[in-house]
Amino acid sequence: MTLRHPSQRGGDRRGLFERLAENASNFTSSPVFFVICFVLVANFVAMHVVQLSVELELLAAGLMTSVTLLLLALLKNSEMRAEHAVQRKLDAIAAALLEQHEGKPGSAFEKLRDAIRMEEEI
Repeated sequence: MTLRHPSQRGGDRRGLFERLAENASNFTSSPVFFVICFVLVANFVAMHVVQLSVELELLAAGLMTSVTLLLLALLKNSEMRAEHAVQRKLDAIAAALLEQHEGKPGSAFEKLRDAIRMEEEI
């Protein structure tokens, strides 16, 4: 098994996991997700205050831990894809500036144009 950057897996097309990670990133930055998390934590605190059975408290804690680990994997994937997109744009800008400075026309400006429109394609 080889470990590659998420943006390099599967070519230019985004796979199911990448789309899921992108949607999870968008959802977790919404107020709705904050309310859901707040309700889960409030529920856990209420269960502890009311002194319900330890099994129920462990179940609630286990659910919160599982959600946290899943979100960590999904959000890390989105973060790495965004990092790769920024790096690609910076590389294209540097190449275009170098071409302009040297006065040699090349393909860097076209690559820069493609890099700037990269999110529109995804």
